[in-house]
Parts: sequence; structure tokens; C-alpha cells
Amino acid sequence: MAKRIIVIPAYNEELTIADVVRGAVKIADRVLVVDDGSRDRTAALAKEAGALVVRHAVNRGVGAALGTGIEAAVRLDADAVVTMDADGQHRAEDAARVFERLAQGDVEFVIGSRMKRGPEQGNMPAHRMLFNTIGNMLTFMLFGVWVTDSQSGLRGLSRKAASTIDLRTNGMESLSEFIKEKKDRRWRLAEVPIKAIYTDYSMSKGQNFFMGVKIALRLIFRRFFG
Repeated sequence: MAKRIIVIPAYNEELTIADVVRGAVKIADRVLVVDDGSRDRTAALAKEAGALVVRHAVNRGVGAALGTGIEAAVRLDADAVVTMDADGQHRAEDAARVFERLAQGDVEFVIGSRMKRGPEQGNMPAHRMLFNTIGNMLTFMLFGVWVTDSQSGLRGLSRKAASTIDLRTNGMESLSEFIKEKKDRRWRLAEVPIKAIYTDYSMSKGQNFFMGVKIALRLIFRRFFG
């Protein structure tokens, strides 16, 4: 039987992490929360809700947390790894759909797309759609791969992909770095439509203009200087 592991990077997410974990444990064999140096009760609440917790001593960024979580999942013999955000934006049933798409065996990388049209498409706020479209265009210009939602935190990797991915950036730019890995390692890609849940809390965690500029500069550096 295939072993499914969900990885959740988390930083100061005590308001939402328990509910996210309780949903995730229903559809995965194991849930792994990477507490990225939180100063609140994120780690304790995640553990109480049923997650295995790995902790960074200091806040290193979502990319570093994803790298730690994916590496740990491989060591735990995962056959498929799905990443979810800790802020409650993603539904467990959509994570299950990503697992199901991976289980078909014809792709190594699956993105849960908030912009791909389908019965589960969500109502993305206009400014988020703008930032995401810019992210998609920049990702395409730098890495030559077009996807509809390069900034989605809900994505899945086969064991082969999880075992070979090499994330070198620590921040939000790591989401686009996955696309570089897809191209370099010739992973086969699929996207499935998902419906994100937007709340005042999850919206407060998103990107802004200045963060977007920093992400762009880091991606350009990654593309040309490794």
C-alpha cells in the first residue's frame, strides 16, 4: 500500500494549525509539520492534533521548511508527498485529489491550481490573481515552463521527485523553484483545479508588492547564478 505523507510548513500558526492537521490526518498516512522557528504554540498544537513535528531553531523561511519536510518524508518512506499551507487556505479533500492524481502513475509533479478552470475553482481576490499572474509570467520567462498557478502551496511529488528535488532558496521564491526543478529533472507535470479558502487571516499571510519584488530578484539570481 502506498504511503502518503503531507508536509505542512508553519510559522506562528497557532490559530489554524490544529484544524489543518486534523483535516490532513484523515487523508494521509502521516502528517509532518515543520515548525519554522515559531514563537507561539504552533508545535505543541500540531502535535496534539496528530502531527509529527520537526522544528527549526530559528525562522529560516518557507522554502527551507519545505526542503526539511520533503527530506524527512522521504526518510519516512513516503511514496507520495503533498505540501499544504498552515493558514487554513487549503482543503483536505483537495490534497486528497492531488494524491489521487499522483497515484495514476503518469506524472511526478502535481500542482493544485486555484486558477485552472474546473468545478472546484475558487474565487481568488483580484489582487491575488494579479500577483499570481505576474508570478506565472516571471516563472515562464526564467524557466520556460508555463503553469496556471506557480504560487500555489498545495502541490504533490512522487517518491522519485521528492527524492531528487534540490531547493536552494529559503523564501517564497521556492514555489517557483519547484518549476525549475521540474524542467531540469524532466518531471511530468499535471495541474488539478482546487478551491482555496480565503479568510482575513489567510489573506494577511499573502504576498505584497515589496515581497514580490524581492522574490523576483531572488529568482533571477537563482536562474543565472545557481
